[in-house]
Amino acid sequence: MSDQVNHPDHYTKGGIECIQAMEAAMSPEAFRGYCKGNVLKYLWRYESKGSTVQDLLKAQWYLERLIRIETDKVDS
Repeated sequence: MSDQVNHPDHYTKGGIECIQAMEAAMSPEAFRGYCKGNVLKYLWRYESKGSTVQDLLKAQWYLERLIRIETDKVDS
């Protein structure tokens, strides 16, 4: 069974996940904005879709990614 939060099957093509392609195609600033926007999107709609926990976990996933990016900036 596919992990619909961390590694959905439909997000991987040719051995690369969409998130990796997005990060490679964007500037660091744009990618941080992408992550922040996804956090806001999943929080905005989590009560409306019927998959509340899944959407909250997706928001958390993007927030954790953003935290790692910011932590790496500080540690550099």
